[in-house]
Amino acid sequence: MTRGDPAEMDLDELRKEIQSIDQEIVELIAQRTYVAESIAAVKRERGLPTTDESQEEAVMERAGENAEQFDVDANLVKAIFRLLIELNKVEQRESR
Repeated sequence: MTRGDPAEMDLDELRKEIQSIDQEIVELIAQRTYVAESIAAVKRERGLPTTDESQEEAVMERAGENAEQFDVDANLVKAIFRLLIELNKVEQRESR
């Protein structure tokens, strides 16, 4: 993902860049949600519980590691992932 040099971009260009990034984030959330729904279907078929704490811990650990790799606040990234996990769990419970 190549981004322009902020020093050479005007405010409108920077805002367009944010708009593009926001769209990519939403697309990735949609992809993640689709896969999570597939996982929920497999769990239903196999009679597995909605919550898998060890998997959730692994996701959170990965989120923290990825945040550090990209020099982003790990607490912020983990909070976003916690929200994604909780929303997926709510959807899984409602679909049962």
